[in-house]
Amino acid sequence: MTEHPVIGYLVWAVLFGALFAWEGVALVRTGDGFPTLSDALRAVMRYPFGRWALFALWLWFGWHTFVRGWHFLLRDAP
Repeated sequence: MTEHPVIGYLVWAVLFGALFAWEGVALVRTGDGFPTLSDALRAVMRYPFGRWALFALWLWFGWHTFVRGWHFLLRDAP
C-alpha cells in the first residue's frame, strides 16, 4: 500500500483555511468594502469572457482532481 502525500494534504488544508479566513473576514467587516467570494465571482461573471474563464477553470480543476490518473476505463485489455 502506498503512502499518502502528507505535503499535498497540508497544501489543501492551507488553501481551504485561507478561503474560509477570507470569507470570515469579509462577512465580519461588511462596511469596509472587503469583498466576499460571492462578490468577487459576481464581478467576474458579469462579462461573458469571465463566465467562460471560470467554466474552463472549473473543468480543468475537475479533470485534475477527479479524472487524471484513473485507469478505470483506460485500462489495458488483458
